[in-house]
Amino acid sequence: MTSTKTEKKYFEAVGRRKTATARVRLFISPKTSYEINGKTLEAYFPVKEMQLTVGEAFVLTKPAEKFHVTVKVYGGGISAQSEALQLGIARALLIYDIESRGKLKKAGLLKRDARAKERRKFGFKKARKSPQWSKR
Repeated sequence: MTSTKTEKKYFEAVGRRKTATARVRLFISPKTSYEINGKTLEAYFPVKEMQLTVGEAFVLTKPAEKFHVTVKVYGGGISAQSEALQLGIARALLIYDIESRGKLKKAGLLKRDARAKERRKFGFKKARKSPQWSKR
């Protein structure tokens, strides 16, 4: 039985930040384009700084080919999602070309930022803020 679908090769990686998760796929394409949850980069991340954050790995490594980036991102806020996407793209580029590891590592793009909100403890108002103490 032959498949009518054409197999397209892609490089897949996952990036996380706080509670945001981004599943990234890089397809080799004639021009660089982004599809994030079915939207373009400019539509999903209207803030210019976040758009620059997302594309930083491509600017740094300057790969020989251009890529069509498809992303499924969920959880967290918009800022955490852009940073999760940045890590996912960096990891996928590493699968594509292991030679770019030095540049990505030096820029700190391969580090998983593990900082997350601390849980609230019982008897406290927030994670560490305790109720006001009164002597009498």
